[in-house]
Amino acid sequence: MPLILTEEQTMLKEAADGFLAEHAPITHLRQLRDSRDPDGVSRDLWRAFGEMGFAGVIIPEEHGGSGLGAVEAGVVAEALGRTLTPSPYFGSSLLAARILIDAASAEQQAAWLPRIAAGEAILSLAVDEGPKHQPSRIVTTAERSGNGFKLNGAKGFVLDGHIADALIVAAKTEGGTTLFLVDPKTAGIEIERTVMVDSHNAARITLKDVQVDADAVIGAVDGGEKAMNAALDLGRACAAACLTGAGDEAFRVTTEYLRTRKQFGKAIGEFQALQHRAAHLFTELEIAKAATLAALQRLDAGADQADLAVSIAKAKAGRVAELAVQEAVQMHGGVGMTDEYDVGLFMKRVRVLNELLGDAGFHAERIARAGGY
Repeated sequence: MPLILTEEQTMLKEAADGFLAEHAPITHLRQLRDSRDPDGVSRDLWRAFGEMGFAGVIIPEEHGGSGLGAVEAGVVAEALGRTLTPSPYFGSSLLAARILIDAASAEQQAAWLPRIAAGEAILSLAVDEGPKHQPSRIVTTAERSGNGFKLNGAKGFVLDGHIADALIVAAKTEGGTTLFLVDPKTAGIEIERTVMVDSHNAARITLKDVQVDADAVIGAVDGGEKAMNAALDLGRACAAACLTGAGDEAFRVTTEYLRTRKQFGKAIGEFQALQHRAAHLFTELEIAKAATLAALQRLDAGADQADLAVSIAKAKAGRVAELAVQEAVQMHGGVGMTDEYDVGLFMKRVRVLNELLGDAGFHAERIARAGGY
């Protein structure tokens, strides 16, 4: 399959880039950060996301969404990377929506998918528990109790969990992993907001004897791992797209600086050493974009080893984006370390995205354990 966007996907890219550049430029992130906004995201912007069709990009049309695929989801994620926009897109429109589409009952889908697509509801997936992404090591338990289950455990890095209207909690049951749709106001749930280094939001969630009914189960008891892994792979591929967007924008800002900053009577971009570094970075970014698009296409096609293609994309995009922001700061010289310039904000965002849903080491090990790609 050609590693280029179709005409329709290109139109979506232009729409997403244009919308975010106008309504959520980097000044939007700064305003939320500097005002210490209690939510850390704009509810008005999220509703506008719904009106534009971005919030429901993968949600079927019968539930009010656009009914598009992983490539289109990645296009929107890449646009978010360019503007560093804080948004519930990853947790709600990708991770939670994918699980609901694949595994939820008709009643659960009808209750939540239209609201996600409209930008009226925010859902968060609670999987990770330790300092690193390890979905295979869930220790939160769900024991049968009455006509339902009792949940006990703790979750970390729950994207926008402090403002979630519902949580999807992954827990261990007798025969495997089960997913639960939980009201965050249920007795026994404690939520602590954590503002991350990039001024985006996650939460730590503690569950102590949280009682849920049997109808809170998403899909089958003990059968939640397949839907969870499918959602995580979509999130990983879109995180790679977000990384390429952030790296690409940091590169654009840097090349503009090289053209305008003068030293010894000439633009610093005329110095050959900086030209070589910029050329190397450009080629690396193009490779990362190609790997990411290939992974998204394989997810849409349901291809064999699509999960490994995703891991390659996430690892490559993470390393390249890290190189891009490091070069951006260095080529800006001393001012690159100041808050006045945006390149430092890109460095922080890339650092968080690298950890989100597995860093390069996690994905390299994943490929190695599978015997290669």
